[in-house]
Amino acid sequence: MSDFRIGQGIDFHRFQPGRCLVLGGVEFHEPYGLAGHSDADVVLHAVADAVLGAVGLGDIGLHFPDSDPRWKGADSRKLLAEIVALAAEKGWQVGNADITVIGQQPKIAVHRGEIQHSIAEILGITPDRVNVKATTTEAMGALGREEGLATFAIVMMVKMNLSHNNRTVDSDN
Repeated sequence: MSDFRIGQGIDFHRFQPGRCLVLGGVEFHEPYGLAGHSDADVVLHAVADAVLGAVGLGDIGLHFPDSDPRWKGADSRKLLAEIVALAAEKGWQVGNADITVIGQQPKIAVHRGEIQHSIAEILGITPDRVNVKATTTEAMGALGREEGLATFAIVMMVKMNLSHNNRTVDSDN
């Protein structure tokens, strides 16, 4: 059996009028976006934290702190790609991702396939290994009052083995 690890990530962002709404690397045409230092892509931030958590490399804020002006307005697709590359340097690749967006709006189903393909491309896996779903809070709490969005993500990371001269060598060696 392959060595594997599972990580979970969670992120929340408040809605902000006049910003572009980006979820899973896909632009939505809404009169609001999400507040944040980067592009505030709540989906990719949760996936990033899940990848980092699985391989024991901290969280997105450790690698891209909001106190650093270099990350102001940053494209979260690039941030996640850097995190996936960092995990690969440590010998890990993504096996699959399961993502749940939580909020009353916008409707995710319209863009589900596009989000799935976007995330799969960044993670370096096929789209059938990315599951994107959404739920509401039945109008309860801050998310139910349409103050923002949350995302939960679970990612399985698989240890890469390198084969040399008919023997398997663990990538940590």
